[in-house]
Amino acid sequence: MKRRNFVKNSTAAGIGLSVLGIYSCRQAKKEGTDETGMEDMEEVMEPFFKLSLAQWSVHRMIRNGEMDPYAFASKAKEWGFTGLEYVSQLYDKELKESNYSAEAMAAFVDKSNAEAEKHEMQNVLIMIDGQGDLATSDAEARKKAAENHFKWVDAAKAMGCHAIRVNLAGSTEPEAWIPNSVDGLSQLAAYAKEKNINILVENHGGLSSNAAMLTEVMTKVGMDNCGTLPDFGNFCIRRNDPADSSKGCAEIYDAYKGVEELMPFAMAVSAKSHNFDEEGNETDIDYTQMLQIVKDAGYTGFIGVEYEGDELGEAEGIMATKALMLKSAAEIT
Repeated sequence: MKRRNFVKNSTAAGIGLSVLGIYSCRQAKKEGTDETGMEDMEEVMEPFFKLSLAQWSVHRMIRNGEMDPYAFASKAKEWGFTGLEYVSQLYDKELKESNYSAEAMAAFVDKSNAEAEKHEMQNVLIMIDGQGDLATSDAEARKKAAENHFKWVDAAKAMGCHAIRVNLAGSTEPEAWIPNSVDGLSQLAAYAKEKNINILVENHGGLSSNAAMLTEVMTKVGMDNCGTLPDFGNFCIRRNDPADSSKGCAEIYDAYKGVEELMPFAMAVSAKSHNFDEEGNETDIDYTQMLQIVKDAGYTGFIGVEYEGDELGEAEGIMATKALMLKSAAEIT
């Protein structure tokens, strides 16, 4: 059997098992009774987390015109998710052209809310890109970047999200990056606190992928609405070629150590995936080990599926990742 077909078939099998409730932690009654007339009890297993879908998982479909970004809620519902993690740049076509006007932002919020409500989905967070460098050494540019995020804080509040995800770019030297990041985040988190919105930083390349440094930033910010979004796979600190990710990573942080260090500050988690072996496991990430780390930290919120591979189509990759998460959750203690 070809690898692609094997993965597709094993994925379908995993999804079928999850639908049957094999992965649950509660007791559920079987229909009917046994020979003694006593009701049989069957332990059905539910994961310790809730399933959300990161919109980046469908960015190719959106960018090639195959999928409208506002169909996100519909597709996520169809694929068995309950939470939505939006990506701001996938709405740039309408928002950037209008210079993020109040009218355009309101239309984005209204359309997204209508779709989420229609399909009974929960808006979880918005991932923000392209709004300036929160860790730049230019104080005025850093302040401007923080202010550029304010409209997204307002959008998140209007959509019932609990957070926005931001990036810490703009400096490459630790001596500058740490204080710059603390200042940029503090400015943004102060505004967001008034709106009851959390500001989350993902390990997303550069120095933000050095988990020890990012936790130092979190400690120095010291605000209860500023935290992390650990991603299982984004721990490349420095690439061989910054313009071409396919040429590999020159400096990488240990992913398991990194997630463990970031979890005390975590308010969301991203299950990154790329490729799968013939047993449906991610080829580079041990999902059982990662989910054990997450569970041991006491986290029970949404974990977002973020498929970025190219061997499977986006829909297939999303479902393969979901099936692997459920299988792995059943294996941990």
